[in-house]
Amino acid sequence: MLSRRHLRIKALQSLYSYFLSNNVDLSIGEKNMVKSTARIYELIMWQIGFIIQVIKFAEKRIEENKKKFYPSEEDINPNTKFIDNVFIKKLVENKDFIRKTNAYLINWTDEEEMVRKIYNEIREGIEFKNYMASPVHSFNEDREIIVTIFKNHIAFNDALDYFYEEKNIFWVNDLEIANPLVIKVLNWLKLKSNEFTLMPPLYNTEGKEDPDEDKKFLVELYHKTILKGDEFEEIIESKAKNWEINRIAIMDVILLKMALAELTQFQSIPVKVTMNEYIELSKYYSTPKSRVFINGILDKLINEMKNESRIVKRGRGLVE
Repeated sequence: MLSRRHLRIKALQSLYSYFLSNNVDLSIGEKNMVKSTARIYELIMWQIGFIIQVIKFAEKRIEENKKKFYPSEEDINPNTKFIDNVFIKKLVENKDFIRKTNAYLINWTDEEEMVRKIYNEIREGIEFKNYMASPVHSFNEDREIIVTIFKNHIAFNDALDYFYEEKNIFWVNDLEIANPLVIKVLNWLKLKSNEFTLMPPLYNTEGKEDPDEDKKFLVELYHKTILKGDEFEEIIESKAKNWEINRIAIMDVILLKMALAELTQFQSIPVKVTMNEYIELSKYYSTPKSRVFINGILDKLINEMKNESRIVKRGRGLVE
């Protein structure tokens, strides 16, 4: 599931911590990075678990309303379409989903007030009202409402953000990675899937001979950026006219070092991909002017290093 951009982001976060802390051991930093990356799956499961808890709350509310002293017609004969969601029923019966839920100790029972508040917000949404009024009751429609509810009410909810920050200081930043993957997991389950269908792995293995290829990329990018950091720093400084290295934003320096590591150490990654990726990352993780700065430095370095045969790419379509 994780894209190469996601992996670059996790490496960037870990490298930022490493370069800011002079006493961090490289191997410890790697271990923490891999562990932090693995916990993205746990965050995904917490988000999906919250959706399930909302449905459980809705079912509980229906049962409570039936016991009112003067129940209304709606209380006696409620619309149970939401709590009978066939997609969710299939999901919670999946053996791999159950195993992961138990392994991560997913439990929202102590957060009923937050669940109640978000459930009430969901009920007021036009998409939910249209769903409940629709006579259709299909697997695809039931999955679509779950995806819509997640996008509109759960993915970037402030109360949930605070909850996750309390559980894990890194999870607030990881939500940007986890939320699109939640949707991938929700779309993974098909009508024809059975209870033994395995959930998608965290690292992308599709079309790869080595299932650990992407995990190895993450670790190698981290290692090579650090081990060749001093060399890359000198290269950057030589092209940053009128700028001493300590006056350049540290995030820009790290992004440039990572780009140089990819350009010189990863022969199968196209030059244009590396350049575009780090320019894009600079938009979100550095200063407003970083994009132009990084683009300019990389453009100069790539042209020079190609002429000096310091950038060598191998593979179909990579040899220039």
